[in-house]
Amino acid sequence: MLDKFRIVLFISVVANLLSCSVVSSKDISSAEKKSPRDTVNQTNNSVSIKKYKFIPPTLTIKQGETVTWINNEKRQYHSVWFEQSGDKESDYLFPDDQYTKTFSSKGTFTYKCGPHPEMTGVIIVE
Repeated sequence: MLDKFRIVLFISVVANLLSCSVVSSKDISSAEKKSPRDTVNQTNNSVSIKKYKFIPPTLTIKQGETVTWINNEKRQYHSVWFEQSGDKESDYLFPDDQYTKTFSSKGTFTYKCGPHPEMTGVIIVE
């Protein structure tokens, strides 16, 4: 009885896989091909983390605004660390994770990635 169940289960799984439609990449518009990893929306004060870089490397905002960092890497983790300001390092950001920080005072704030200290960025608060 158990062998018959396994056979029926196997056949149904294979049938389901075969019935799935396949879409060619030619059928997908270029707008649909773009993932969140491919875009940076600077109008909402976001910083993309991609290819071991903060993009943009320098961002100017107004006092009281919030910045969001988005890890757009496919496999790598990063962090955001305002070490010189005395802040603790953010939790590690795995792909598609985000970190936000609100800047209540004016100034120039440098930051880096804890695991990859060669990655640096600057937030200028006016």
